Amino acid sequence: MVLPLEMGWRHLLFENWPVDPDVMDAHLPDGLVPDTYDGSAWLSVVPFTNVAVRPKGMPEGAGIRLPELNVRTYVTRDGVPSVYFFSLDAQGVASVVGARVFHRLPYYYARISLGSDGRGGVRFRSRRLHPGSRPARYEATYRPTGEGFRAPDDPMAEFLVERYRFYTEAQDGSIRYTDVDHEPWTLHPAEADVTANTLLRSHGFTTPDADPVYHYSPGLDVVTSRSKRL
Repeated sequence: MVLPLEMGWRHLLFENWPVDPDVMDAHLPDGLVPDTYDGSAWLSVVPFTNVAVRPKGMPEGAGIRLPELNVRTYVTRDGVPSVYFFSLDAQGVASVVGARVFHRLPYYYARISLGSDGRGGVRFRSRRLHPGSRPARYEATYRPTGEGFRAPDDPMAEFLVERYRFYTEAQDGSIRYTDVDHEPWTLHPAEADVTANTLLRSHGFTTPDADPVYHYSPGLDVVTSRSKRL
């Protein structure tokens, strides 16, 4: 039995592209339906870092730091707005193995660096090194450009981030879900200079023609449930 986890998510960029719902549906497992806003499904890349990752109830000092990079979209099942993860790239070998074995999450080992750009922004670099996986690189510098706001006060921002369940497909083909508990997001409008991104291609997507929508968040603390089979 895997315990629920506590952690912090910090220095996040939400990079979202509108995608034809039929295109997204072809990439999803049976039972999950693309969620849409303004008639479009949305494909998302999220670089950030986890801090103080630990079993629920343990002190923060017992946790680990884990830079991470996600490729995801927005789905519904039984009317519940949720996230579906195509992949989660992370820095730590032991953490990636543990997440795959015990939580059945599609984690991939990557070499990741995250730090300040010296001008109030975040410099993020990731290169996937997981054995047998398709290569994937992502390099970006991003920063907030305006005042913070509560995501529930903005309909589009609420659609993109206020989701409290995520789904993944395990290696055995089963669909797993995990519930997430946290306070509402505080977001900022953002800009990003993305100099490399082969993540979408690694999952069979072509780069969307439309410009992405960017939001930045300094982060929040979360508690996740155990992974459950659908």
